Amino acid sequence: MSDFSSAAIAVVGGTGPQGKGLAYRLARAGHPVVLGSRDAGRAAEAAEALRALPGVAAPIEGTGNEDAVRQAGTVLLAVPYQGHAELVTSLADGLAGKVVISCVNPLGFDKGGPYGLPVAAGSAAEEAAGIVPSAILVGAFHHLAAPLLLDPEADLRHEDVLVCGDDADAKARVLALAADVTGGRAVDAGRLRLAAQLEPLTAVLISVNKRYKTRSGVALTGLAPAAAKEEVA
Repeated sequence: MSDFSSAAIAVVGGTGPQGKGLAYRLARAGHPVVLGSRDAGRAAEAAEALRALPGVAAPIEGTGNEDAVRQAGTVLLAVPYQGHAELVTSLADGLAGKVVISCVNPLGFDKGGPYGLPVAAGSAAEEAAGIVPSAILVGAFHHLAAPLLLDPEADLRHEDVLVCGDDADAKARVLALAADVTGGRAVDAGRLRLAAQLEPLTAVLISVNKRYKTRSGVALTGLAPAAAKEEVA
């Protein structure tokens, strides 16, 4: 398994709102980040903008997707579901053997509003695992609002990050990263197959946000504050 201690975290889709927001929060927590994009110039510009935000405590660089993945010990997929399989396939060599965090949400939109798209593999995370069998997939960060992630004044400690995966060591590391991102609680939600439930839940939050003109998140009741520190099953 890759060494998590000092290697950078690559954010594929790093020029999109979710990718930039997660990169910013990770760098604020002291984790070096490399933004990846199909356009290396756009990634470099996005990295420069993030470096100018308050509280950044670690390097943020930007480059093409392949270079970003090659430099990283951990890879975060923060891309739209459309074209997801093709993108993961194109990066398969770089992703092999690495921990890959998926926050991809397969969503559709029509006159009735947002809804979860059916995925033959069960979820986007499982789809990526099928394309790169040697990668260690963990699902996380599906329900954090991009505008809040990018807002230096936003306090995310009240939100829970639900994390799912089949490898206990990788999941434990991602739980720690999730707590770093929000400053709050990360929750072990179970096996990777539960990404099939976590990913489309984002459609519910989008619908709630539109109706109540807010930015809703997920917070579970009945858990002890130290729940995220318990041994991962």
